[in-house]
Amino acid sequence: MEELVGLREGSSGKPVTLQELWGPCPRIRRGVRRGLEWLKERLFRVGEDWHFLVALGVLMALISYAMNFAIGRVVRAHKWLYREVGDGHLLRYLSWTVYPVALLSFSSGFSQSISPFSGGSGLPELKTMLSGVVLEDYLDIKNFGAKVVGLSCTLATGSTIFLGKVGPFVHLSVMISAYLGRVRAKTIGETENKAKEIEMLSAAAAVGVATVFAAPFSGVLFSIEVMSSHFSVWNYWRGFFAATCGAFMFRLLGVFNSEQETITSIYKTRFRVDVPFDLPEIFFFVALGFICGVLSCAYLFCQRTFLCFIKTNRYTSRLLATSKPSYAALVALVLASITYPPGVGRFMASRLSMAEHLHSLFDNNSWALMTRNSSPPWPAEPDPQNLWLEWCHPRFTIFGTLAFFLVMKFWMLILATTIPMPAGYFMPIFIIGAAIGRLLGEALSVAFPEGIVAGREVNPIMPGGYALAGAAAFSGAVTHTISTALLAFELTGQIVHALPVLMAVLAANAISQNCQPSFYDGTIMAKKLPYLPWIRGRQIGSYPVTVEHFMNCNLTTLAKDTPLEEVVKVVTSTEVSQYPLVETRESQTLVGIVERTHLVQALQTQPASWAPGQERFLQDILAGGCPTQPVTLQLSPETSLYQAHSLFERLTLQSLFVTSRGKAVGSVSWAELKKAISTLINPPAPK
Repeated sequence: MEELVGLREGSSGKPVTLQELWGPCPRIRRGVRRGLEWLKERLFRVGEDWHFLVALGVLMALISYAMNFAIGRVVRAHKWLYREVGDGHLLRYLSWTVYPVALLSFSSGFSQSISPFSGGSGLPELKTMLSGVVLEDYLDIKNFGAKVVGLSCTLATGSTIFLGKVGPFVHLSVMISAYLGRVRAKTIGETENKAKEIEMLSAAAAVGVATVFAAPFSGVLFSIEVMSSHFSVWNYWRGFFAATCGAFMFRLLGVFNSEQETITSIYKTRFRVDVPFDLPEIFFFVALGFICGVLSCAYLFCQRTFLCFIKTNRYTSRLLATSKPSYAALVALVLASITYPPGVGRFMASRLSMAEHLHSLFDNNSWALMTRNSSPPWPAEPDPQNLWLEWCHPRFTIFGTLAFFLVMKFWMLILATTIPMPAGYFMPIFIIGAAIGRLLGEALSVAFPEGIVAGREVNPIMPGGYALAGAAAFSGAVTHTISTALLAFELTGQIVHALPVLMAVLAANAISQNCQPSFYDGTIMAKKLPYLPWIRGRQIGSYPVTVEHFMNCNLTTLAKDTPLEEVVKVVTSTEVSQYPLVETRESQTLVGIVERTHLVQALQTQPASWAPGQERFLQDILAGGCPTQPVTLQLSPETSLYQAHSLFERLTLQSLFVTSRGKAVGSVSWAELKKAISTLINPPAPK
């Protein structure tokens, strides 16, 4: 049945349906319809980024919460088994050690059998990728499954192995981002855009941190500091939008599951708000920063040295090459035996989970003053309301247990980082920093039991505030980041210690960044991944050093008037991926770039119309359809090292040609830049 139409009075003659003509309030309905169309146009004018970022944040929040839920059930089952086996030391020891040994063996074997790229945190490799290096299959979807299963088994061991999930979750988020990007490109027929892909991967890195700590602000800043040397501010909104969606969804799931009444911080504290610290305490916070900086340098040096030792030692390298699960089981057995509660683990609060470690260390009461006159008994089971009792022992003081915890966890964490399995290393470093700050805070509370007098008021010292500053300072020094200060505030929900915490983080970074590479840069060096080192402090000496001092002058060029016989000789005798194309052999004027693969394909498919015996030149192949690329960027011999380094960093370049008045005179790649920077930082001794 045909729809009846009519003409509106005063219209230009365009027919409308009778339903629209006779409907109520036609002008209002037309205005609403136009408003909705305008809103739709404005909302989706930026493309599909909104849908993409929302989906990314929600998916990562669901994965993070589901993993926490499953791991919590497994950890509780382990604790139940440990309690129910009885009082026999052998059964209790076996129940404590066999569990993590089996889980770590399976984690290492399963993840490595599916994908060798699933081990470790993944942040060093991601940092390398965002600098322009292509790592094949690193973001493949099968790697995602291996990482999820392996990480779940690693975290199910609890505080026995003492590892986290920040780094692997950043890797998981980036993999999901890459997969969603490929799906979107195939769906809408979009061509590959390398710059857009890097922008989305940067936003995905922020989502990984935000869905672990429910901290969107520090998640974005931490991912920028760790993953990027330069960042486009106009891309800020992608990271913040996706991180906010992920953090909100992660905390909302906790409310829906009745874990909490509303959205709050993960590690809530009860610090005084009116006078959280006295002015003289600023000196001790800065001193804490220097202590964390020195200890972070020691940790970074030992961790990098031990990792290189494990890779070069004849026995351990053979074991890692032939049987990774056996190595994981051996290390897990050592760590689990040390943390056995009736043994040495009794002196290092080994019955607490990693979350309970932080909750207890952030306690604002002084344990040393509470146990000055009496030593409380060691409870048979951890008391959720008095977790600090796990740090007390009749034979040890609070200072003894905290110091013993730091010494043991220092080398145990270094040993755990060598296991080839999915694991994160930020959370253990954060807890170690909190223990350092707690130790100093307890010492100050004993030295000043009534507080430091500032004017007429006396306020007791809160060791929990020093634990918060120590956690931010030590983790910031190890990772070379400042955003850990903001992360500490978002985790605890209090910002009363903003100034002293930030000063401690800056003091720690001042020492660490001048003495040692960061944890992730050190891992890149140990794994021998391609990387471009920073020019530390942007030394003034990097300006007088110019490209002509370190460029590669052995440049193989192909001229258009080169005979094909010589072209074949050049292609067969060299292994470069691309050749600079010059106008003539005499002028050497750079006009373009020809890829080796395209050139080989063109040489193998010569046109049949060519007369036999007739001499042909390279320009004949180019005219026949061999593609060339224009030279959009090039260096001058007078370009400074600092300018060349900045150009490579910001544009994620791998190599550039050097021209002088249009003539190709050399090339610069990462190898030449790294050698020049190394010579600048460590100049050779004068002869």
